[in-house]
Amino acid sequence: MDPACPLVVTGQQIGAGWSPALSVAKALAALALARKLGGSAAYWLADEDHDRGEIASVVGLRQDRLVRHRFEFSEPEGTATGWLAWSGDHQAEAEALWGELPPPAESTLRGHVLALGEPLWRRGLRPFSPTDAAVRTAIQDELARWRTLDLDGALAAQAEILEREGAPLPLDPRMQSAWFALDPQSGQRLRLPSGAPLRSGWWLSPGAALRPLMQSLMLPVTHAVLGPAEQAYWRLAEPLWERVGLVCPELMPRPSVMVLPKGLRLDSERLEELREGRWEAFAPRPETLPSGRLGHPMPDPAWGEAMGVRFQRELGRTRARMGRLDRRLLRDLAAANLGLDPERLRQRLFPFGSPQERVLPGILWLRNEALLDRVLNGMVDFQPLLLVEEP
Repeated sequence: MDPACPLVVTGQQIGAGWSPALSVAKALAALALARKLGGSAAYWLADEDHDRGEIASVVGLRQDRLVRHRFEFSEPEGTATGWLAWSGDHQAEAEALWGELPPPAESTLRGHVLALGEPLWRRGLRPFSPTDAAVRTAIQDELARWRTLDLDGALAAQAEILEREGAPLPLDPRMQSAWFALDPQSGQRLRLPSGAPLRSGWWLSPGAALRPLMQSLMLPVTHAVLGPAEQAYWRLAEPLWERVGLVCPELMPRPSVMVLPKGLRLDSERLEELREGRWEAFAPRPETLPSGRLGHPMPDPAWGEAMGVRFQRELGRTRARMGRLDRRLLRDLAAANLGLDPERLRQRLFPFGSPQERVLPGILWLRNEALLDRVLNGMVDFQPLLLVEEP
């Protein structure tokens, strides 16, 4: 690798609609870093993965409301995503969720993803598919050599070390296969047990823990932009780089992106208060809340014990109802201060309780050219969280 020509790489398992939107954030972060370093950036289309649930489960829009949706594919379970057909029915289904879309570059899910990513390719990001036969067949002998080096055992040993350290372990190589066999004709991907022969004409396909090594085998990677889970499983490969004769690239954490409504000003602290529903942080707290009008009444001993218990029970119910009125009042005051309902804002920024970049499909950002430029320009300093106002 020539340090004078940096190559920044990031990637994601390809998914319908470029889901989730954090894949767009990763792509723009890689491009921003490449520009800063005076190098180039590539987007690794992880199209040999076969997590059907992850790539097919998406969120769409129906009259400004988010709805969950799952695409169905006719290929057998275990088929790598690059071989899943993207038919006219799939295209119509997608347009019903997200509006008009560009036609796929080829009649596969990969072709759909390539077409939607065009705004990124125009900005200089280069898509790279590791299942392109022109580049994949050339590395089969080297992968076969790796398979003789007991990388499986080294991964298991490293997992035990990380476990003792208390480090996160998003995938466990003691339970998950390090090697798969991939049929380049059908895309079928099967676990390849240690010592099992590879079928004639099939490709060796490293599992997720070995993917960082294959990435640097295929590309002269100097920097890799990774999400939190990826950073954790890349640690599994730490003792393997020297064994296979490669150099680990410099790892860069992916910034998170939050797109705010136009005119709204929030910092990270206020964002967390919004997520927790602390409306009082967004407006002056009134001197008295509805519940404060109740005071602290006590039962009269002359009523007797049974009536006293009933009084306390009814008072508790009243306090609960007054508490709901307190919250409604604080919500109304916050809405007047913010200019919009804080609960609706929370649902917009944290749909289904998660940050929007983990829920929304990337297409909603990709079709907004001004937003892409705003995010790209904001990535210069690589801050952990980028708050971007909607153009």
